[in-house]
This record gives sequence, structure tokens and C-alpha cells, in this order.
Amino acid sequence: MRYAPITGRLADLGSDKWAVHFAGRARAARGEEIIELSIGAPDVPLDPGLIAACTDAMAAGRTGYADGRGEAALRDAIARHYAGRSGRAVTGDNVLCLPGTQTALFTTMTGLVTAGDEVLVGDPLYAAYEGIIRSTGAAMVSVPLRPEHGFRMQPADLAAAITPRARVLLLNSPHNPTGAVLSACDIAALGEICIRHDLWIVSDEVYEHFVFDGAFASPFDDPALAGRTVAVSSISKSHAAPGFRSGWAVGPEEFCNRLLPVSETMLFGSQPFIADMTAWALAHDSDTARRQREACARRVRIVCEAIGNEPAVRPLPPSAGMHILLDITATGLSAEQFAWGLLDEERVCTMPGTSFGAAGEGFIRVSLTSPDGQIAEAGRRIARFARAVTGRRAGA
Repeated sequence: MRYAPITGRLADLGSDKWAVHFAGRARAARGEEIIELSIGAPDVPLDPGLIAACTDAMAAGRTGYADGRGEAALRDAIARHYAGRSGRAVTGDNVLCLPGTQTALFTTMTGLVTAGDEVLVGDPLYAAYEGIIRSTGAAMVSVPLRPEHGFRMQPADLAAAITPRARVLLLNSPHNPTGAVLSACDIAALGEICIRHDLWIVSDEVYEHFVFDGAFASPFDDPALAGRTVAVSSISKSHAAPGFRSGWAVGPEEFCNRLLPVSETMLFGSQPFIADMTAWALAHDSDTARRQREACARRVRIVCEAIGNEPAVRPLPPSAGMHILLDITATGLSAEQFAWGLLDEERVCTMPGTSFGAAGEGFIRVSLTSPDGQIAEAGRRIARFARAVTGRRAGA
């Protein structure tokens, strides 16, 4: 039987990138004591107010069809957040509500690029980006994010990657997996290049509230870039609510009008009771993000202390987010070999850096969303495994 080309374009870009994670889950289900540090699943309890807002909405009959653009109260709540952040006028007409950041990215890319186009994205990159880009028929062009620059995209590297087929720059700050944070000056310099080449900027800002020190910056908040920027986010991280799948895209009004039929064709409106819950979340102060941010910053220190002076593993402390990269090049193992060996020998489940692009070789990503004690024990096991590997190499 015949299938559409999209199935071929995405054949190797699905759950295979999470193979170590799923293997760890399977072993845990069989009774092995696995320390799972492979995904950024929030580990703080959901605010009871969100549950109450959701169940109250269901009890009130908010279970029917929804507005395809998003419920008006939710769009207004999202608009108020971005207006307050940017100091510009933002209304519900600048908002499309979608089920999660990934769906917002998929919808946005579907509306901005097609076969023959190119999307520029920093490498390392979040594991789902390549599939989102290739689903459209467009090509992904990697822009190196270099450790010596703190993994912050450099204007010269961006300029060197641009061809006449380039249409979009996909930014992610705070960045997953590196934890890098772009400053307003960084964004302005990259934005000048985007203006020169008439590029859209799609800004994934799901970790907006997870900057450990300093300020968050967005191209959407820069008046010179707002007309070419689409910001996507959700309550998955900020409110520890990934299972509710509630996200959005915010951009120029024309963008929202042009993308609305795409969104409606895919999913004609999200659940009204989840929209009401999300509006409540955005309208009420919550310490959920603060508690997660403080826990992750503390766990960065715990990982570094647990690994200690082990020369075969070098932690790269992030500036934000839920993850830390460890440089394991001194072990002589590839990222895949190290991650699988660590799972086999020490029962610690992490992500190989190559799940996040070619530039992830030589690294593993450790999530910071487990209890402090498990994080410390995992750090000690990682150091022990690295010592064993280097010892075996020396003995050979």
C-alpha cells in the first residue's frame, strides 16, 4: 500500500530519540530500581486551585464545543500576560489557543514554511524540533551552539547558515537541553539579521519562568521584532500541568487570522473546561514555577557536588530550565554508549546528547526533576561509571 511522503520524512524522528528513556521505564515496570533522569516532568504537586477551576467548569457544563481560536476569556488572559510583559498593546486577536507547545509549534510551522524552504535552528536542539520542521517538507538547517559561548547562538554563525531559501529562525530561550538564556542584546543582534533577510522568528518560551539569575528576554517584546515574531508556550512547565495539554501561539493579528483555518482543520477548539482552568492559572499568582525554579537551581549544585572532581565527567551548569548537560568526551564513549552503559551498569536513566542533534555528541542530558536524594545518588553513580569506563580503557 502507498503512504504519503510525510511518513517517510518522519520515519526516524519519533519516539526512537527517547529509546533509553523507554527502556528505563520498562525495566522499572519489571521491578528494577531505576533512577529516572531522562525527561523534564515537573515533580511538584499541581496547584489545587487549578483542579478546582477545572472541575468547577465541568460541573457548570463547560464540556461542549469551543471557539476554534480559543475561548475568549483565555485569549484575553494570555494577551494580558504578553501586554504586561512587553509594554505593548496585545489583544485576544493576537492569540491562538492550542493543546500544548508542541501543537502550537506544529501549527505555526505548517503555516509558515513548505517544501523547498529552510528553517534555521540552534544545534543542540529540543528533540521534537526536527520532526516538526520536516513534517512541513521544509529542511532544517543547524546553527551551531558552541560551549565556549555558553551555547548562546552567535550572529556570525546565524548569518553563515542563511541561504535564499531560509524563511524562519526557530529560537528556544531558555534553551533545552543546554539551559542557555539569550539576553535582550543577543536577541536584538540576531533580530537584525532576521530583518535583513526577512525571516520569521518563532520563539519557544516554555521555560520563561525558569531563569535562575537575571532577566528573561523575548523577540516578541522587542518592538523592532514583534511584527515578525510568533511566541509559543503553555502551562506544562510553569504550572506543572503537562497532562492538560494547554498552550498557545501569540503573534501578529494577520498571522493569527491566516493560521486559524490550519488550527481549526487540525482540531476545532480545545476543551472549554481546560481553557477555563488555564485562564484561572494565568490570572492568579502561584508559587509553582518559583518552587520548581529554586529546586532545579539547587539540584544543579547537587549534581556538581556529587560528581566532584571526577575528570571523566564535566558538568556544564545551566542558566535556566530543568536539565543539565554533562560532558563525557573524556570517557571515550559516544553519547549513546555512555547513556546505555549507565543504564545497564548503574541503573540511571538519562538522555544521550545525540537525541538533541549532532552537536549533542559527547554529552548526556540529566533532568533535574527528581528528589534531591536521588539526584545526589545519580551523580555519584555517574561519576563511578565514568571512572570504571576510563579504568577499563587504561587497562586495555
